[in-house]
Amino acid sequence: MGIQDIIEGKKQWRAHVARVKALPPDYQIVYKEMQKYLFKVGPIDLPDGPLLPGIVDFFEEGVAAGKGVLELVGTDVAAFCDDLVKDSRTYADVYQASISGNPDTDKK
Repeated sequence: MGIQDIIEGKKQWRAHVARVKALPPDYQIVYKEMQKYLFKVGPIDLPDGPLLPGIVDFFEEGVAAGKGVLELVGTDVAAFCDDLVKDSRTYADVYQASISGNPDTDKK
């Protein structure tokens, strides 16, 4: 990864954060909780992948439709997040593989 890639990544992240800050306060709270949860248990490619921007897209559509954030994700935000990453290789999978001694374990 070169310096240009790092600079571009920072620009993209700042644009992403600006989109989150433009959401209504209740959406921001739920997004931040989802982000915290996903960074703990989410997919390995979370920082560079399409999941977080996709959530913001989904939330922006919900705002445009006049829906509350809990109408979109439900009251169990963790279950919603788990459903989003159910077919992705997660940090939990990596950890489980490391303690079982099988580094080739993939989530299928």
